[in-house]
Amino acid sequence: MTTLTGVTDGATAKGEQTRELILSTALRLFREQGYGRTTMRAIATEAGVSVGNAYYYFSSKEHLMQAYYDHLQDQHREAAAAILAGEKSFTVRLSGVLHSWLDISAPYHEFAGTFFKTAAEPKSPLSPFSEESRPARESSVEMFRQVVEGSDLKLPDELKAELPELLWLMLMGVVLFWVHDDSEDVRRTRALIDRAVPLVDRLLRLTRIPGVRGVVNDLVGLIRTIKP
Repeated sequence: MTTLTGVTDGATAKGEQTRELILSTALRLFREQGYGRTTMRAIATEAGVSVGNAYYYFSSKEHLMQAYYDHLQDQHREAAAAILAGEKSFTVRLSGVLHSWLDISAPYHEFAGTFFKTAAEPKSPLSPFSEESRPARESSVEMFRQVVEGSDLKLPDELKAELPELLWLMLMGVVLFWVHDDSEDVRRTRALIDRAVPLVDRLLRLTRIPGVRGVVNDLVGLIRTIKP
């Protein structure tokens, strides 16, 4: 006799499998056909589920992309875990987190260009700065907070509090460069990281010099002024 718990667990597992199938199918079609040309009906047909079932799990294409953001962030956190657990050097930690993002995003590089046109719209729910994207954004900022707090970097408290969000903005700059990078294995984006991270490290360490504190206070004030 099957227990009620067994039925519930089985239904939950099947539902999760269906959800993952729809998401993976959607991402494949986005890569092959482009985000704009892919419909929810096409996704449902390709996944072998009804249109109603597809809408049950994802209310829109935008909801699918938010699920992709969350999935990508989960993968990024897992890929960076060993670096954050075993390294103290700020440059190694930051470089490792940025490179690991390139590694886990590689399968979506061709699709990123067409999707970016939609995500770049300031009022789009797919913008990384939108309210809808807040969970993935905050998760990423938290990862950069771990980069800073577990490192050998010593900073004024005010700057240390703001730095994780600045490093997330640095990642957004890397992503923009990556979208347009057609070099083999995105070699130019990797070179950008390798050259930029030591520079960021040196600039941050300068903030410990007494004569620079005034500039640091001005910088922190600027950051807090322009933040939402």
